[in-house]
Amino acid sequence: MILFEKIRWKNFLSTGNQFTEFSLNENSTNLIIGTNGAGKSTVLDALTFSLFGKPFRKINKPQLINSVNEKDCKVEVEFTIGDTNWKVVRGIKPALFEIYRNGSVMDQFAAALDQQKWLEQSVLKMNYKSFTQIVILGSSTFVPFMQLPANSRREVIEDLLDIKIFSSMNGILRDKIRIVKEDIKVLCLKKESLTDKVQMQENFIEELENQAAQNIESKKKKVTELLTETDLYMKQNAVTEENIFSHTKDQEYVTGATDKLRKLGNLKGKISQKVSTITKDHKFFTENTVCPTCNQEIEETLRINRINDAQTKAKELQSGYKELEEAIKGEEERERQFTTLSKEISKLNNDISQNNARISGCQRQIRDLESEVQNLTDQLANRNTEHEKLETFKDNLKTTYDELSSKKDTISYYDFSYSLLKDGGVKSKIIKKYLPLINQQVNRYLQMMDFYINFTLDEEFNETVQSPIHEDFSYASFSEGEKMRIDLSLLFTWREVARMKNSVNTNLLIMDEVFDSSLDGFGTEEFLKIIKYVVKDANIFIISHKTGLEDRFDNVMRFEKVKGFSRMVS
Repeated sequence: MILFEKIRWKNFLSTGNQFTEFSLNENSTNLIIGTNGAGKSTVLDALTFSLFGKPFRKINKPQLINSVNEKDCKVEVEFTIGDTNWKVVRGIKPALFEIYRNGSVMDQFAAALDQQKWLEQSVLKMNYKSFTQIVILGSSTFVPFMQLPANSRREVIEDLLDIKIFSSMNGILRDKIRIVKEDIKVLCLKKESLTDKVQMQENFIEELENQAAQNIESKKKKVTELLTETDLYMKQNAVTEENIFSHTKDQEYVTGATDKLRKLGNLKGKISQKVSTITKDHKFFTENTVCPTCNQEIEETLRINRINDAQTKAKELQSGYKELEEAIKGEEERERQFTTLSKEISKLNNDISQNNARISGCQRQIRDLESEVQNLTDQLANRNTEHEKLETFKDNLKTTYDELSSKKDTISYYDFSYSLLKDGGVKSKIIKKYLPLINQQVNRYLQMMDFYINFTLDEEFNETVQSPIHEDFSYASFSEGEKMRIDLSLLFTWREVARMKNSVNTNLLIMDEVFDSSLDGFGTEEFLKIIKYVVKDANIFIISHKTGLEDRFDNVMRFEKVKGFSRMVS
């Protein structure tokens, strides 16, 4: 139970620089009175501002600061929960938000928003909306339970029955489901990848084992063929080299023919010149008996000797010339033989070069094939390693399948739990359990206020109203006074249920202007009886500007406004 003990404020709304302070647990019934604008409702705004950081009425936060002093706005509220004393201090200009536990200020462990969330969830166990439904029944600015939308009604009831934790758990579970689903997606991708790796490795091993040996044999056969081909080329080269040697030997016999032809040609030229000279002499002495140059008679004996000598020399030269021509013909034949042999030797050398190129090509292929054979042999030798890789892939795949199966089991469990924690699950069962009690209490308080209707809330918190005269009423169809009776009955019911649940039970009950507008005289009397004799363990504060009620309350606090500042007077 939250036992509110004290509240005080300064420079808040129309309150000046002096603290306004009063006890919240000293008297059972308290009347706060004053004229309009005197500041009697300030306690509502001060209380909600201190606990939740926002006023009860629709007032902007900057407007909460006293417009004259314009600084040092501060509100403090003290309460106990069990054996723990709490104090919350909140201020504006400077900004202030402090939580005290047993007299010691707690560390500013988080941002203000997170600290506020912790205060509501871990200490107060209720939020602003629940607080205003259980602790405060306000004036026209307040939205009663029956005027809240369905989701807000549910939120109030969940806080009241202390089952909002299921919504928080559902939110956490929803995040976990999202994370697990993401994990499943990753594992599915991993499974597909590992499946592909296993298949590829199996195919590789199959190819290695089924085709490598065949490839090795084929390549070895090719190497043998290339070696045979190389040997053939080498044998051809040996025969060719023998032919070259033979041709070279033959060339030795015809070597120098060209030189001899040149020399014989020169000799033939010289002989031709001598023949020409002898012919001229023979013709000169044959045709001339007198020298044409000196006109002297040539001696006959000389002339005949010269003619005979020329004839003899001519015969000798003609014989030698024929021998020379025969020699030249012989050398020309030798030269032709040399040329023919040279061409043949060149062709044979070219054949050897081509065969050598073929041999080099064969040797290169042999080296490549032998390297491939070695690689294939090494692969076969290392196939155990490939099998180990395959087993590793399979183990990883099995692990992934196991993880995936586990994640799917987890998601199934989470989905089941999620369905239980949804609004239609466990929470609905708990609410359904308490609905008869809630409806019973509401109608009990309605009868106490002499309002004889049958008011029922269903599981969706929609009302059904029946009366002895009419059926199928709704909350909206009633007068303002009748709506006030329903609102009060719901308020008292929420407090009763909270007291039984001990979830958001509190001593404090504040009602603003409940006498001033809607309740008639008879309703007022019945209401006073309820708060006096029915509402248990409560410190009730009634805010009103209506007079004549002072003697019906244990304590009366009067507010007035002096020189623009609100103050409490005795």
